[in-house]
Amino acid sequence: MSDFPTVSSSPRCKSMLPAPTAWPTIGISNNLAKYAVGTVMAEALIVDPIGRNTYADCGIWSDAHVPALKRIVDFLHRQGSLAAAQLHHCGPKASRRRPWQGLGRLDAEDTAKGKPPWQPVSASAEASLVGWLQPRSLTIEEIRKLVEDYRQSSRRAAEADFNVLEIHGAHDYLLHTFLSPIANRRRDAYGGDINGRMRLALEIVERVRTAWPLGKPLFFPHLGGRLARGSRCGPTAGRSRTAACLRASLPLAGLI
Repeated sequence: MSDFPTVSSSPRCKSMLPAPTAWPTIGISNNLAKYAVGTVMAEALIVDPIGRNTYADCGIWSDAHVPALKRIVDFLHRQGSLAAAQLHHCGPKASRRRPWQGLGRLDAEDTAKGKPPWQPVSASAEASLVGWLQPRSLTIEEIRKLVEDYRQSSRRAAEADFNVLEIHGAHDYLLHTFLSPIANRRRDAYGGDINGRMRLALEIVERVRTAWPLGKPLFFPHLGGRLARGSRCGPTAGRSRTAACLRASLPLAGLI
């Protein structure tokens, strides 16, 4: 588990087509030539189409994505670098315009262009930011499917020969909304105290470990301070408490 990204070259949030093309390889090549990095992270590989930031996000929700991803991994290996994959679901921050269009919420103008907005999902039906699309709360059945989506995506990452896998659990995205006592207002097994709020993260790690090779590292970045903002413990104490709970629980679920 890591609180912060590892040292690597990471083309973060530069949305691509649902299956990557030669475009990201060109950018990766430039980084490798300039910095000779040891690990290159392919960030924001989306596990479910509803979890995309934009229509252009790179996916790993289909077996059809594997060949293109493997071409990138093979290229990185030829350059002497390790390849890392980040599994991601944007949750309430989904359904936005592309980065070069400002990442604003999709609206009627986009609908007229054939890119209508879709309703994001979250731990609870509360908007993350003013002006963003209102998310709906995931049902228990959808949570079970989500856990399986992560497992299948980790299988695809293994088939593409990635060396490192990361499950994104920070920055107010979907898994972070479940961990947060502010965003998570659920009254079922996935809400309430810290054990309930961690349940989804632990279930995902357990299932991912059944498909991701034991000899390869698995990371779960989080932001403990943000998980506890507004709590009576305060950000500093809350960060320590949340991080301690995660560190104690995630290794038991199969995290390395």
